[in-house]
Amino acid sequence: MPETLQQNVLRDEQRLPAVPDPGVVVIFGASGDLTARKLVPALYDLAQGRRLPMEFAVVGISRTPMSHDEFRQKLRKGLDEQRAGSVSEDVWESFSKGLFYLPGDSKKPETYEELKAFLQQLDEERGTGGNRVYYLSSSPSLFSTIVERLGEAGMSQEEEGSGYARLVIEKPFGRDLESAKELNGDILRYFREKQIYRIDHYLGKETVQNILALRFSNGIFEPIWNQHYVDHVQITVAEDIGVGTRGAFYEEAGALRDIVQNHVMQVLCLTAMEPPVAFDADSLREEKVKVLKAVRPIPEDEVGEYAVRGQYDGGWVFGEEVKGYREEGNVAPDSETETYVALKLLVDNWRWAGVPFYVRAGKRMPKKSTEIAIQFHKTPHTPFSGPDTRGLEPNVLVIRVQPEEGVSMKIGAKVPGSGFEVRSVNMDLLYGSAFMEEAPDAYQRLLLDLMLGDPTLFIRADEAEGAWEILQPVMESWSKDGHSARYAAGTWGPDEAAALLGHDGREWRRP
Repeated sequence: MPETLQQNVLRDEQRLPAVPDPGVVVIFGASGDLTARKLVPALYDLAQGRRLPMEFAVVGISRTPMSHDEFRQKLRKGLDEQRAGSVSEDVWESFSKGLFYLPGDSKKPETYEELKAFLQQLDEERGTGGNRVYYLSSSPSLFSTIVERLGEAGMSQEEEGSGYARLVIEKPFGRDLESAKELNGDILRYFREKQIYRIDHYLGKETVQNILALRFSNGIFEPIWNQHYVDHVQITVAEDIGVGTRGAFYEEAGALRDIVQNHVMQVLCLTAMEPPVAFDADSLREEKVKVLKAVRPIPEDEVGEYAVRGQYDGGWVFGEEVKGYREEGNVAPDSETETYVALKLLVDNWRWAGVPFYVRAGKRMPKKSTEIAIQFHKTPHTPFSGPDTRGLEPNVLVIRVQPEEGVSMKIGAKVPGSGFEVRSVNMDLLYGSAFMEEAPDAYQRLLLDLMLGDPTLFIRADEAEGAWEILQPVMESWSKDGHSARYAAGTWGPDEAAALLGHDGREWRRP
């Protein structure tokens, strides 16, 4: 037995179920923020929870010169920042022995020859069994090159008895429909679809998954989850922060590519989909694709009636004065890049015919909030009239994804007293108080599923392309007319976004 494993504290207690097989996670772009802030803390959490195999390793690759020990020190610093006061020295000591670093240029074939030899060495020394996860955390412009180099080095092949090879691709998956199809084609030259894991961390959030639990484990909701009872649906992804140090990235991406194409469209699919025959990858993803195919195409010459783009100016957030987007670092002074998007989407199928889905995503909003609000039709008739019903509103079911994870239902109820005044009140379920335990980090869930070979919460090729296809007319229209409406930081977006609902006699709810 390798000496490095003999005193591993992860051997000391009986394991929980669902521990992956031995393996190595290779992270391309490992010197970047994602590795230290998200990936390694999530892997550490799995180790602390006895969910990692003892024969496990991480190999980081990037051009930054670094030794194994320097890499470990960098990751420990990131872990202390993300898990302040909760890091176990014993677990870290065992976990960190499996952290390694190889400096190298991911464009050069010799980097992969060195990596291949090092992985074989780890198989012998740590017993990692030939199992590989290749995590692409690098610049999206390198995705195709890395895949090609892995294929040329014979590192993408899976042969019987030789272990698995899995590829993880971070968003954004392409910049538009054409580039997404091209990237899919490049990857499928060397990896089969079942080896590919396109990751959107939103799908790892407990409250996003709870959309499915709420719908399909409660008999009272599914019968009314349709156009007979639902007036409209609102999906909000609001952030109180600005672009910060990501100005250069945002100038290239914008809110439509950064948030709507992935996070928002995935939430839309989970909200609108039909019940899957089983909770497995094929069944779930088939139903999501059906939703994308049912979304009514937006004619390019009518984009203004269905889409609004905005950009934040200076303003006040939480009593602090903040600068406008054009004043942020690495942002052009005349930029029209959108930091806010609002869309009206129609799902043309039997369940949702005539029910608009209003979605919005933006930065420098008054608060951070991600929620799905299902507003039901008003009661057809009420015996209560006059001032006693002044506080009565339509029923609304709200699924709060963050920050206060939970579910809220707005209902009408009598106000205590001798009269008969009826008002709307909320029935709230807070996950933290209901289950008395902290929800795991999204990456923790997704990384574990990845190593277990469960692709249920990952995105299939036709999902990624389907989301781009819906948004393509909007992007093409905006590329010709680059104007973004303005809104003050600390507000809920431009006036044009309010008008998008106002034309239908509706208004945005206040999260």
